[in-house]
Amino acid sequence: MRTKDSLFSKNYSFNISGKILDLSTPQIMGVLNVTPDSFFDGGKNNSLENAKREAEKMINEGVSILDIGGYSSKPGAKKVGIEEEINRTVPIIEALRLEFPDVFLSVDTFRSGVGKANVEVGADIINDISAGNLDEEMIPWIKAEKIPYIAMHMRGNPSNMQDKTDYINVTNQVLSELIFSVRELNVDHPLILDPGFGFSKTIKQNYELMHNLDVFNQLDQPFLIGVSRKSMIYKLLNSNPKEALNGTSVLNTIGLMKGASILRVHDVKEAVEVVKLVKATLQS
Repeated sequence: MRTKDSLFSKNYSFNISGKILDLSTPQIMGVLNVTPDSFFDGGKNNSLENAKREAEKMINEGVSILDIGGYSSKPGAKKVGIEEEINRTVPIIEALRLEFPDVFLSVDTFRSGVGKANVEVGADIINDISAGNLDEEMIPWIKAEKIPYIAMHMRGNPSNMQDKTDYINVTNQVLSELIFSVRELNVDHPLILDPGFGFSKTIKQNYELMHNLDVFNQLDQPFLIGVSRKSMIYKLLNSNPKEALNGTSVLNTIGLMKGASILRVHDVKEAVEVVKLVKATLQS
């Protein structure tokens, strides 16, 4: 684990749309799915008013980034056409941009067309579960427009990803495959990496990756972890997503100790508390 002298000491920051995203202290990304079938909050934020209400709650609890998703990536989820994904996300991004001008807005999509439509109405960041591997136009567009980009590791697509877990060394291969995916981006590109917990990895591999997560610090690039209420928690504990908040906080704590700069969560208040407690412990 990183020592108390090194945790929070890397002064990562990005100027995004005239606002500074300061990662010298880890930040919280709140999940705002506008889908009917996401594994935890599917259908909860389908209406514009519900999404705005949830966004305001997260902002009041201390969120820095809202991540809006219109395509469920859980195994077996229904495929969604590009127009439907645009219709789900663009009105939400447009409304949130007007109502909450200071928060960073991320779009959770692997399609460049969806990304472009949302950037036009105020999205700041593209969060791509495929690191550009599901849309050959994504990386060239991101590079040309210098769009802030979160690149997550996944093999295959959401339908077949759990058939692609044949790693020899999961940590080294995730690292190398992720670097290869974003190799075209310049070193000064606003880039955040995500090891992709739960995507094309077995439960055992997820925990091996968590154990070795501090290897990502060698890249000198901020990285995000998204373990919120995932099956790696509730299957190990023989429970369900609704009962996985405590496990989420435990793994978020470990992730921060390993150097994560962003926690992607459904429960903002608890994640903010984790950051405060870890920071107080290691900087005391």
